[in-house]
Amino acid sequence: MSSSRANLIAMAGVASTTPLSKIRAVNVYRRYWAQIRTSFFWMVVISFALRLGYMMIAHSYRFKAIGDNFSFGFEMGRIGRSLATGGGFGNPFNGYTGPTAWEPPLYALLIAGVFQRFGIYSQASAFILLTLNSIFSALTCILIFLIAKRCFGERVAVWSAWAWALLPSVMYWSTRWVWETSLAALLLAVLFWLTLVMEEREGLKPWLTFAVIWGIAALTNPSLLAFLPASGLWIWYHRWKLGKRSLAGVVLASAVFLGCIAPWLIRNYRTFGQPVFLRSNFGAELRIGNGPGANGTWMEYLHPTQNVFEMERYRRLGEMAYVKERKQEAIDFIRQDYGRFLGLSLKRFIYYWGGVPRQEKIAWLAPMKNAIFLLSSALAFWGLARALRKHRPGAWLFFGLFLCYPAVYYFVFPHPRYRHPIEPELLILLLYVISEAERKQPRLGSIPS
Repeated sequence: MSSSRANLIAMAGVASTTPLSKIRAVNVYRRYWAQIRTSFFWMVVISFALRLGYMMIAHSYRFKAIGDNFSFGFEMGRIGRSLATGGGFGNPFNGYTGPTAWEPPLYALLIAGVFQRFGIYSQASAFILLTLNSIFSALTCILIFLIAKRCFGERVAVWSAWAWALLPSVMYWSTRWVWETSLAALLLAVLFWLTLVMEEREGLKPWLTFAVIWGIAALTNPSLLAFLPASGLWIWYHRWKLGKRSLAGVVLASAVFLGCIAPWLIRNYRTFGQPVFLRSNFGAELRIGNGPGANGTWMEYLHPTQNVFEMERYRRLGEMAYVKERKQEAIDFIRQDYGRFLGLSLKRFIYYWGGVPRQEKIAWLAPMKNAIFLLSSALAFWGLARALRKHRPGAWLFFGLFLCYPAVYYFVFPHPRYRHPIEPELLILLLYVISEAERKQPRLGSIPS
């Protein structure tokens, strides 16, 4: 055999084996991906590992000590410190100001427990609390997958769950804010999922679970209760269509829910001598968004932690009287010019969904962030419209969530953090519309040669 012929045979062998090795590699990848793509274990582990890794690399648990560590949990941190030092549930700002209902109890109690074990405002406490937030955020992957699979199929479920696990923008609140934001997103996703499946459940036990989780949600973030009417009506209507009775379940769920929040309501009445539903600060927040100089954002310079005069006023009047006065100021401002108030509310609507005007050290960074924020909202709304048009399961429940939950912020003030509890549902709709567009694209195999 000539050397040239041997070379040709060798080249032919390489040519024939190289594609085969690539095919084998692809098959191995596909086999492992098929095992991992729908694995709740790997979703949660990878999601948590990324958040933990970011915390350790960015040192996000090292909060600045300025302002007596106020950025470490803000009002929640102050209440946690008061509880940990024996001052009771109070003192939400600077110094001793007495009992409070400025914030709901559960997350502040969590902070207090960590402070008692790992130190008040210590880096160890910060690391533990942010780690817990990251666990809450990672567990949300499971609910996102379940919701998306039921409403839009496994493909969208896989995309949505892994996007939540991997996106840096999602990680921000769990790795940098000691607040209930990530827990609220998890709880709302759980409630959304339970609402979807309640029509299939029999007996009273599902109603009991439903009520207990709503009670936990209310004591964590009362704003979540805005979704309760839509959730309840959805369950009743779909069970009614199937000929199932709901009265006994509704009565039990209502009683259990009231039982969950009753101790806090009783505490507030005994402490302040008047009914206080979950938290007391709505009037003050209404004034921070409505008054002379209002522009659709929050006027933080009116907050007691930023304004010496307001802090002294809060001390002098006490929390209930202070909030009452601030609420009256806001109402007076609104009544002076309803058209102006509607204009401000329209601005707040735009800022809620399109991003609040912000300042960045890099000039082009702020408009880029807002553009991404707006685009995500627009794509989610597009996905919602398409889901409604195609009568996808759960489409009207998504509509009810987006209609009810943000409504209060249109009248008070928006903040990027206030959108995070509904980000899981927004992400599902966003990826649903992208998957629909991708599905319509011709595949390479269908292109004629």
